[in-house]
Amino acid sequence: DADAHIMLARIAEEQGRYDDAIAELARIDDPTMQYSALMRQATLRAKQGQIDVALGMIDDANAQDDEERMVGVLSKAQILRDAGRVPQAISVLEAADRAMPDVFEIKYELAMLFERQGKMSAMERLLRQAIKLEPDNPHAYNALGYTFAEMNTRLSDAQDLITQALELAPDDPFILDSMGWVKFRMKEYSAAVEYLQRAFIQKPSTEIALHLVEVLWVQGKKD
Repeated sequence: DADAHIMLARIAEEQGRYDDAIAELARIDDPTMQYSALMRQATLRAKQGQIDVALGMIDDANAQDDEERMVGVLSKAQILRDAGRVPQAISVLEAADRAMPDVFEIKYELAMLFERQGKMSAMERLLRQAIKLEPDNPHAYNALGYTFAEMNTRLSDAQDLITQALELAPDDPFILDSMGWVKFRMKEYSAAVEYLQRAFIQKPSTEIALHLVEVLWVQGKKD
């Protein structure tokens, strides 16, 4: 049963037994799940430090359709990114974007890598394209709006983008956090605290906590 193998693989991975996890995934014989199982095996090899082996596994996999090709590209880019080989990850995604120009996920991931390199105009161009492809997907609006807020620039645009994201996903803690950060940048501290507290209740992460701490500190609420 494929679900059983996936569960056993997850347990083995959590225990650091990567070879056992890979062996469980290799036992999956459902043809509709074999490609994704192979991508997971490649990711585990990368976690073992066998980056080139992992990349070779993806290259040798036989993607049957555009969905599998997209999964393969994203898996390869993630492995390269996590290994610190960001320029290679960008090259992989750029080639995929040329071959499959209508895929939201590829444009989004490529935009995030450009953001890491400080190439903000390229990032914005790709996120705008992603928004056109999937106008009901909140993540590109949020990513672009948060980036403007983080840079403390174009705050009106940032607020508009994150407002659109919140209309699509009103309870998403990361989008609430983004709106709180925009309000902070706009010196609307009470509103900032309100959004950030809502975000932190849902997702008590370090990043959201640090944002909330900074706003409270500026308000003089040091205790």
